[in-house]
Amino acid sequence: MTTPDPRPDLLSSAAEGGGDGRSAMPGTRAARLAASLKRLARQAARVPALRPTARRLAPVLRQGRRTWRRSLQLRMVTITLLSSSVLVGGFGYLVAERSTNALLAGAEHEAEQRFDNGVIDATDQLNLMLNPEDPKINQDLTTLLSSLAGQRSESTGLVVAMRFKKETARTLPTEGLAWPQNRDAGQAITSRLEADVLGGWSSHQYVTADLGDEGRQSTYLVYGSPVPTRWGQGSVELYYIFPVDSQVGIAEDIRSTINYVGAALVLLLGVVTALVTRATVSPVRVAARTAQRLSAGLLDQRMAVKGEDELALLADAFNQMAANLQRQIVRLEEMSRLQRRFTSDVSHELRTPLTTVRMAAELIHSERDGFDPAVARSAELMLGELDRFEELLTDLLEISRFDAGFAMLDAEPTDLVTVVRRVTERLDPVAERLNVSLELVAPDPPVIAEIDPRRVERILRNLVGNAVDHAEGRPVVVTLGMDNRAIAITVRDHGVGLKPGEEKLVFNRFWRADPSRARQTGGTGLGLSISLEDARLHGGWLEAWGAPGRGAQFRLTLPVRAGGRLVGSPLPLVPAEPPAPRTSADGHLETPRGATV
Repeated sequence: MTTPDPRPDLLSSAAEGGGDGRSAMPGTRAARLAASLKRLARQAARVPALRPTARRLAPVLRQGRRTWRRSLQLRMVTITLLSSSVLVGGFGYLVAERSTNALLAGAEHEAEQRFDNGVIDATDQLNLMLNPEDPKINQDLTTLLSSLAGQRSESTGLVVAMRFKKETARTLPTEGLAWPQNRDAGQAITSRLEADVLGGWSSHQYVTADLGDEGRQSTYLVYGSPVPTRWGQGSVELYYIFPVDSQVGIAEDIRSTINYVGAALVLLLGVVTALVTRATVSPVRVAARTAQRLSAGLLDQRMAVKGEDELALLADAFNQMAANLQRQIVRLEEMSRLQRRFTSDVSHELRTPLTTVRMAAELIHSERDGFDPAVARSAELMLGELDRFEELLTDLLEISRFDAGFAMLDAEPTDLVTVVRRVTERLDPVAERLNVSLELVAPDPPVIAEIDPRRVERILRNLVGNAVDHAEGRPVVVTLGMDNRAIAITVRDHGVGLKPGEEKLVFNRFWRADPSRARQTGGTGLGLSISLEDARLHGGWLEAWGAPGRGAQFRLTLPVRAGGRLVGSPLPLVPAEPPAPRTSADGHLETPRGATV
C-alpha cells in the first residue's frame, strides 16, 4: 500500500480538531507565540495608559534584582529548577513521543492487515455480483459490508463504508453504504482522502469526527482504497474506519503521568537544592554576621561548632581566628593605652620643671645686656627653644586627648573672615621677613558658620605657617568660599610643591618632606596631624594637593551647621593655573579684585 502523505501528529491533530489530521510543529508554535508576546510587550510599553502600571512595577523589579544578587540560595534553586525543567521536559517529551508512536504504529499495522484482507474479500465478492442494476444489489452490498466488518463491529467500533460513482447503477445510493448503518461514515472521509482514492491510491489519515456515537468527538484511523471490479475502473471505493480512542487515551495517560512525575521531580529537586544550599549557606551567613559583630567591636562573638564535617572545621577555624584577633587587639589596645598614658603623664610631669627652667631662663634673658655677647646669645637661644619645647608639650597633650577620645567641640556661630584675617595678621611679620606676600580672597558679606574658633584658628595657623615656610618668596593666597551646606578655605603656595603620594603623608606625625629644610615658624611636626583631627572633630575634611615646581594647596571644608554632613566642597582642591602676577609702579604685587589683605 502507498501512503502519499506522512502520518501526522495524532495528539496535536485531535487537540486542534483538524479534519485532515495535519498540525504545526510544537517548536514552530512556540516560536510564533514568543514572537507574539514580544510584539505585545513592545506595543504595551508604547501605550500611555500602561505607563503608570510600568512605574508601579519598576520598584518590584528593582527589589527582585536586588534579591537575586544578594541571595545565593535563590540563584541556586532557580538555576536548578530551570535546568531540571529543561532536562526532565526533554526526556518526558521523548518518552511520550516514542510511546505514542509505538502505540499508533501497532494500531496501524493491525489495521493495515485487516484492511488489505478486506479489499481482497470485497474484490472477490463484487466480481461475483455481475449486474449492479439488480434490485437486490443494496441488500447484497449490506451483507458484504457486515461480513467485512465482522460480528463484533458494534463492540469494537469498526465502520466499513463503500461509495460508488453515479454512473455505476441507478439502484446504488449516491451517498454510499456503511455498516453499522447507524454510523455517519461521511464525517470521517475527508476530501483529501477521497481525492487520493479516486486517483487510484490507497491512503490513510487520522481524523477527529462525530459518527453518531453518543454525540461526542472521537479519533479515527481511516483507510481508503479503490476496489477493482467489472463495473468499471474506480466505480467502488472501500473505506475502513478504525477507532483509536483507546490508543489515544493510553498515550494521553502516559503523557499526563510523565507531566505529573516530571513536575514532582522538578519540585523535589528544587526542595533538595534549597535544603542543601541552606545547609551550606547558613554557616556562611552566620560567619558573615559574626564577622560584622567582630568588626563592630564585639570581640567575644563566636560561631557554634556542630559536628565534625568541613563546615564544623570552618567554624572552628573562624573561632580560632577571632580569638587570636581578640588577643592581638586587646594587647594592642593595652599597649596604646599605656603609650597614651605615658605620653600624658610625661607631658604633665614636665610642666613643673619646665616652668622652673622658664622662670630661670627669663631671668637670665632679662639680664643678657650685661653678659658677654656669646653668653647673651645663648640666653636668647635657650628662651626660644623653651618656647618651642612648651609648644611641643602642648601639642603632645592635645594628641593624647585625641587618642583617648576626650577631645570636645565647643561650637558657636563665628565669622570665618575675622578668624582668617587674625591668622594672616599674626603671621605677617614672618612672611615679610621671608619676602612672602599674604593675600586673602573672601566674599563681601560675613561668612558665618557654627565652628570651634580656637580649633579652626589653630588649623589655619598651621596651614598658613606651613605655606609661608615652603613659599620660597612667592605669594601665598588664602581663599574663602561657602554655599548653603559647607564652607571651604584653601591655602595656596607656589613653592617646591609635593611629590606624588606625599599629599597623604603630610598629615603623619613628625613627617617632613625635606628634613634638611629649616623651619621659619617654629613648628613641632605635629601641627598638620592635629589640624586633621580638628577637622574630623568638626565633621569636615582636610585635604592636600601638590605638584613638584607648582606648589601646594590645602583645603579645609567644614559644615555650616555643627553636626551637618558634607557632600561636597565649595572650592576645588586642584587649583586652576593662575594668571601671571602683576606688579604695581611701586614694585608691590597687585591684589586681585574683590580680595582683602
